[in-house]
Amino acid sequence: MSAILKTEVRKVIILTAPSGAGKTSITNYLLKNYPSLSFSVSATTRAPRGSEQEGIAYHFISPAAFEGHIYQNDFLEYEMVYKDVYYGTLKSELTRIWAQEKTPVLDIDVKGALKVQEQLGADCLSIFIQPPSIEVLQERLEKRETESPEAIKIRVDKAAFEMSFSNQFKAIVKNETLEKACKEVSDLIDQFLANA
Repeated sequence: MSAILKTEVRKVIILTAPSGAGKTSITNYLLKNYPSLSFSVSATTRAPRGSEQEGIAYHFISPAAFEGHIYQNDFLEYEMVYKDVYYGTLKSELTRIWAQEKTPVLDIDVKGALKVQEQLGADCLSIFIQPPSIEVLQERLEKRETESPEAIKIRVDKAAFEMSFSNQFKAIVKNETLEKACKEVSDLIDQFLANA
């Protein structure tokens, strides 16, 4: 049992997916419809984008502070996702949510999700959100019109690699329509939370 888990069972829900698969839309649906869930805010060393606010989108911290947290073993998981850009889940974030008697929802990348699942075992529900196909994923990323064709190609290649890990998670939900995917994820969460 992990050091962050006390004597009582503390559950965690993990949503992971390739970029563009709809993970954030499903997370937002869950947070709106389940008052017992709370979003686990990740830490990152990247700068805020647009209207992103500290403590809501991310905890924005310096690389030196992030590395200090690594040294102190403060992270449940962390990853250098791009050169000199870290993302991670602070153990204190889960403790904060559990103190409110809520269940944390982690919206994290595939590698981080595998690390958390490995540590928490039966106390976590890990759901892999799968796009209908790589072609549909590419179309969704192109429709966003936020990235160059080169950047989209990098994301699509990464997505194909990440999809090869899907069978290592406890559940796979194919997001062909958002409404259907939200319903499937909700059913999985209802079952998981009922077995406390």
